[in-house]
Amino acid sequence: MGDLVQVGDTGELADGTMKSVLVKGREILLARVADAYYAADNRCPRHGSQFDLTDGRVVRWLKGSGLLSKVGKALKSPRPLATYNVKVEGDRILIEI
Repeated sequence: MGDLVQVGDTGELADGTMKSVLVKGREILLARVADAYYAADNRCPRHGSQFDLTDGRVVRWLKGSGLLSKVGKALKSPRPLATYNVKVEGDRILIEI
């Protein structure tokens, strides 16, 4: 089991929003969906890829369908995101690192 690190308060994130936090030198994406919170490595923000934050699996790899997209997909294969356990204690959001 890793260390539990506070990354925010529940009042900071509205339903359907995300924010980037720096924890122990790692950029982590913190997201809220309804009353659930998710944490994953924050990568690939510019390429339009989509990931399932519950387990990090790739939903869509690279945005677009043209030649540039096909070349990009051939050069860089999809990898799932690392995800982190999230715990809420009172108003504090903690992740396990």
